[in-house]
Amino acid sequence: MDGEFDVLVIGGGPGGYVCAIRAAQLGLRVACAEKRATLGGTCLNIGCIPSKALLQSSENFHAAGHALKEHGVLVKEVGLDLTQMMARKDEVVSANVKGVEFLFRKNKVTWLKGAARIAAPGQVEVGGKRYAAKHIVIATGSESVPLHGVAIDEERIVTSTGALDLDAVPGHLVVIGGGYIGLELGSVWRRLGAEVTVVEFLDRIVPTMDGEVATQFQRILTRQGLKFRLSTKLAAARRDGEGVVLELEPSKPGPDGGGAREEMRADVVLVAVGRRPHTEGLGLEAAGVALDERGRVRTDAHYATNVPGIYAIGDVIAGPMLAHKAEEEGVALAEQLAGQAGHVTYGAIPGVVYTWPEVAAVGRTEEELKADGVAYNVGKFPFTANGRARAMGDTDGFVKLLADKATDRLLGAHIIGPDAGTLIAELVTAIEFGASAEDVARTCHAHPSLNEAVKEAALAVARRAIHI
Repeated sequence: MDGEFDVLVIGGGPGGYVCAIRAAQLGLRVACAEKRATLGGTCLNIGCIPSKALLQSSENFHAAGHALKEHGVLVKEVGLDLTQMMARKDEVVSANVKGVEFLFRKNKVTWLKGAARIAAPGQVEVGGKRYAAKHIVIATGSESVPLHGVAIDEERIVTSTGALDLDAVPGHLVVIGGGYIGLELGSVWRRLGAEVTVVEFLDRIVPTMDGEVATQFQRILTRQGLKFRLSTKLAAARRDGEGVVLELEPSKPGPDGGGAREEMRADVVLVAVGRRPHTEGLGLEAAGVALDERGRVRTDAHYATNVPGIYAIGDVIAGPMLAHKAEEEGVALAEQLAGQAGHVTYGAIPGVVYTWPEVAAVGRTEEELKADGVAYNVGKFPFTANGRARAMGDTDGFVKLLADKATDRLLGAHIIGPDAGTLIAELVTAIEFGASAEDVARTCHAHPSLNEAVKEAALAVARRAIHI
């Protein structure tokens, strides 16, 4: 053996590196295997962090050319230096991944560089060397879902990876998929000057979010210049010179059983139809690790697989594919392996779309409550009636709270508006601790702040909002 550890984590993304650090903090001997040259996984290298860097840069660019004059700030000439914008994005990524490397050194986590494979019970092979581990944690994350008959080249037909590294603003960007990733990256390139068309198979965007929020979200994005083709399927896409020809058709057959197929041209096509767990090459079949019908690793409530000593967390198991969900599972599992009682409250995991305005949600939607026959009250408050939002010039959107009709316990919270991703944290805490809408309403909120919209929505649950 080339080394022995209490815990060996396969994958250095948010779930894996957090699990490794927490286990090391608890006194366990820990190693983390990562096949990339840098730590941080998809999130830090080619996902969450670089996309947020470009979202911020593109927001600044758009503000300089449009919004600042409302504040009396006159910019005579606004130019785009895409090379510098991309360089800054890369610097942000570099600082973050180096930060994880520092944390590994600080907490004495051994970084095993190379692709890992479970070689035998309690043994993992990395780069031709074999290591023994009492506990093996699979945290290999996910990858973009391909479309049948669509060849990704990361130049003209791209995944999110290619869309984060374009060397020019496309004249026409077609986004396949109306979810978080497609709308964020579509917003980036729209702000920078591209014509953007979103093609969505379903009859609405962000299908997992509250329907009222989704409707308002689409209206706002349409005002920003994005175009939408809903209930539409991408049948084929092919390179044609310096562009792409797409064949589109209705996602549902017409009355006669068919639907007219049409062509659309694009400079770049972004395929963003979801992600799938990454399990290839890990030796799971040989080790006897069971997968479910969607290719995810099956685990019990304590993240254990059917094979003793092997665990899994993050995108590779059931649940929302979110970096913060993976982190929470990483901490919970590390604490369990150290003899503590780590846990995750899955009903209190927020989801955020980092467009502008942002969209954030936690807990149940109205559609879910109606389907389950749960009686509830609704409280809403628009940002047009919030003093801080007016001062900022960001009044699009609203806060919407759903509370149990009998107990007033908060069941769901949905925000579309400025800094929604930050505002949602208060409501995640409320749901985590089983708070009522009245608990939120009776909490003093600073004035003037965007958070007052949350308080007013909580007051509105009991029909006693003050400012509307």
